[in-house]
Amino acid sequence: MAISSGRRSGGGSLRGIELTPEDPVSELVALGARAEREGFDTLFASSHYNNRDPFTVLSQIAAETENIRLGPGVVNPYETHPVTLASQVATIHEASDGRGVFGLGAGDRSTLQNLGIDRDRPLRRVLETMKVSQRLWDGERVTHDGTFVAEDAGLNYGVGEIPVYVGAQGPHMLRMSAKHADGALVNASHPRDFEWADERISEGLADRPDHRGEFDFAAFASVSIAEDGDEAREAARPPVAFIAGGAAKPVLDRHGIDHERADEIGEKIGAGEFSAAFELVTPEMIDAFCIAGTPETVGERIDAVLDYADSFVAGSPLGPNRKEAIRLVALALDQQCRES
Repeated sequence: MAISSGRRSGGGSLRGIELTPEDPVSELVALGARAEREGFDTLFASSHYNNRDPFTVLSQIAAETENIRLGPGVVNPYETHPVTLASQVATIHEASDGRGVFGLGAGDRSTLQNLGIDRDRPLRRVLETMKVSQRLWDGERVTHDGTFVAEDAGLNYGVGEIPVYVGAQGPHMLRMSAKHADGALVNASHPRDFEWADERISEGLADRPDHRGEFDFAAFASVSIAEDGDEAREAARPPVAFIAGGAAKPVLDRHGIDHERADEIGEKIGAGEFSAAFELVTPEMIDAFCIAGTPETVGERIDAVLDYADSFVAGSPLGPNRKEAIRLVALALDQQCRES
């Protein structure tokens, strides 16, 4: 069963979870199987060059599960050519017997800079990647000349339809996703941010053609949950540092967060000084950029988020003990479902 506010979404709404491939693949496969047993219907594996390859992880999880939908969440079309990405996602779709989902985004600017990649025209790149992928999955041969080039490209196997969720934070990407995609993975954790995102998505939906069907506004929220609330908040420091260090100034202003401190965190992360960056995270940053605490606290925060979002994906770090956190997040979502 999907957790949804019922305001916009249909059968595509998510009760999802994100795994960051920072553990050995065998452990990630066990976590994926556990997520299915706990009732999650969608699993995203995040994509960063310094972690394990998400497609390898997803293919092995596919072999050990039966129903949970699987996809990268999110992968960017800069490190890998968009046509190749379309084929990788289609392969996961085939390996999982039709359970594939494409989580697509512009990528983290600082991470791409580590690879000497300029994140040029991100909105166009994401939109073109989505459209070209859909044409390839429909069996077309595609010639494209835009933010990337493809000349008479095609896939030599059948694919079918795969839902596309766009990872979105900024106003233009939110509007674009609402107009063109099956859903948006809105990377935020505070109701204030989702209220703002809801307005941008509503603007995009006003231009959405009827033939594209229903749209799923999914909260892709950083969650850290444990029976000990202090331990949960401490475990939230790493992802909060990455979020705060890359947050736009209007987002920082929305939560009253000091720009200079956020910039310093970003500089430390860019230099690979991760421990120093994590130490700079403030309690206010944790409150703004993560749903962190005891199961009761997390459940209340999820409920507040779902006043705006249609569905929910629990993102990294999940908690100090990810195996236990999967169980606790599932319980929090079950409680929200019973009360809604």
